[in-house]
Amino acid sequence: MSPLFRRSAGQGNPAERVVTLVGKPGCHLCDDARAVVSAVCAETGAGWEEKDITQDAALNDAYWEQIPVVLIDGEQHTFWRVDPDRLRRALRS
Repeated sequence: MSPLFRRSAGQGNPAERVVTLVGKPGCHLCDDARAVVSAVCAETGAGWEEKDITQDAALNDAYWEQIPVVLIDGEQHTFWRVDPDRLRRALRS
């Protein structure tokens, strides 16, 4: 399986990292994850984006049982619940 996203060269510098939240509309866990991702990215300077599994067959196939899923630079970081401290540490590593 090929990667769904390209990795960034910005490891170690949060401002050069990209967090991707994979979810779907109407998902309360996705709403919770969005709040954490948004806050941590605003604090660290990391960029973030959101992908909707209902609009992307590859994402749906890969993650439908795990949403919300958080990726950092295209690699899975966590799913279901997002721990802000863990996300912060990962962005700074």
